[in-house]
Amino acid sequence: MTTRFTLIAHAATESKRQAAFPLDEPVIEDQAKIGEFHWSAPRADRICSAPELRAQQTSHILGLSAIPEEELRDCDYGRWRGQKMDAVQAEEPEGILAWLSDPSAAPHGGETLEQLIVRVGRWMEAQQDAKHAIAVTHPAVIRAAIVHALRMPVMTFWRIDIAPFTLTDLRFSRNVWTLRCSGCALRTQE
Repeated sequence: MTTRFTLIAHAATESKRQAAFPLDEPVIEDQAKIGEFHWSAPRADRICSAPELRAQQTSHILGLSAIPEEELRDCDYGRWRGQKMDAVQAEEPEGILAWLSDPSAAPHGGETLEQLIVRVGRWMEAQQDAKHAIAVTHPAVIRAAIVHALRMPVMTFWRIDIAPFTLTDLRFSRNVWTLRCSGCALRTQE
């Protein structure tokens, strides 16, 4: 049996625009404008989302009745939450360097990159009995899913770009993962 994973990155937030570590914040995009996409989700056995407000709002905008799942939460950035990247860089240059170069480092006191990838991988493995699972979540979680699925070196996480309000499609069949598309803009289905 093939399992399809449709992973949707939540709409833009103020933290994203300011290059800051996110808080639990709302989307800033005009919800009416996004709603004009009239995107129709494909049929799915499971529809879920991260528990944060921005993922919940994106699910609602898309007309999805998503069940919040804790495993889909954003990376825990510890004490860096709400701070701009350049401010943290100025105050803790060694911390930023460690975070970007050592996947086992958590200088912010939160979650390591390795821990994020393991958490997301466990969630993915638990979904494999579904034919199709849709999840609205965070770019970091989607990057972790790609790294896990393709068994890529952990540091390739930083080389994957997932923009807000985009779709990534992964398939699992015969114990092999396939990446069908990543970071694709949501389009109106007519």
